[in-house]
Amino acid sequence: MADSWAPVKRTRTFEEVLAQIERRIAEDGLRIGDRLPGERQLAEQLQVSRSSVREALRVLETLGVLSSQVGRGPEAGAVLISRPGAALTDLLRLHVGLDGLEPAELIETRLMIERFAAERAALRGPDTSALSEALAAMDAASGPEEFVEHDIAFHCAIADASGNRLIAVIMRSLRDSVRPHAVQAVERIGDTAGLRADHQRILDAISAGDPAEAARAVTDHLAKTYPPGPAPA
Repeated sequence: MADSWAPVKRTRTFEEVLAQIERRIAEDGLRIGDRLPGERQLAEQLQVSRSSVREALRVLETLGVLSSQVGRGPEAGAVLISRPGAALTDLLRLHVGLDGLEPAELIETRLMIERFAAERAALRGPDTSALSEALAAMDAASGPEEFVEHDIAFHCAIADASGNRLIAVIMRSLRDSVRPHAVQAVERIGDTAGLRADHQRILDAISAGDPAEAARAVTDHLAKTYPPGPAPA
């Protein structure tokens, strides 16, 4: 099976990782209960970052295709619990179709989704460790692109914390379409300290179980990052 994994060559890493995992499940004749290679092994075989593999596996887990397993050696790797079916194909079509949307449409959709996700997360009182990890990684970012990578991870973690699997899938579908606009916004703003403070405010509101403040914090953050009208020169 190891020799069947081909290096990822497209720029849409997240989409290609998902597609290759689906293809391998079909071509290798994997059955319910079979185990995929571990995260590190998949990343090496696909020649992508472990974070890209991790995100793809999270989506497949959200869709009910895989069950994550913690372990080493033969115990490493997610377990197949159902066939991908049409759900993954529909997700990839959505991911590709987002390229035709205007930036304003993406931001409006993000605001609608993230306000709800932040409110739900605050009400649920979930584990916020993924949010904290992304926030800490922002502090260590060496430039706008790296900062945005962790920024996106933070916002995907909000969706996960909402407990709504469809919201989590949609947020991950939006990520590649949002990324270039987010990088431009960070470059325009310049100082990431204020953006980092915005994220801390969101995390604090969710941790405190304050849904109204969580929604306000998300709204204020997106309004600052993507102000209406043309960006200032």
